[in-house]
Amino acid sequence: MATETPPPSKPPARLPSTEEFTQVQESAEFGELRRSYRSFAFPLTVAFIAWYLLYVLLSNYAGDFMGTKVFGNVNVALLLGLAQFLTTFLIAWWYARHAAAKLDPKAEAIKSRMEGGA
Repeated sequence: MATETPPPSKPPARLPSTEEFTQVQESAEFGELRRSYRSFAFPLTVAFIAWYLLYVLLSNYAGDFMGTKVFGNVNVALLLGLAQFLTTFLIAWWYARHAAAKLDPKAEAIKSRMEGGA
């Protein structure tokens, strides 16, 4: 009969109070974290939505242009549709790099200060 030993227990993280959350939310450090996020995410979101709507509008109203053959059976619509996928993955990759370099260190500093009670 095998018995498993439980994993070593870590002390639970201290839960900050409501007042501490409010203080952090009003701090300049948190404001900078929020600005860093918004200055990256909002312009890219607007640009991607505009790019997507351009594709939809071209598909609806510029059928001749979208049907233009580029080579073989590949037309402009197919290339722009594939470019939609490509830009989605590029934006996700770019955001992951941005978050790892600029957002995560700031967020981790705030989190460790709150959990540590400093």
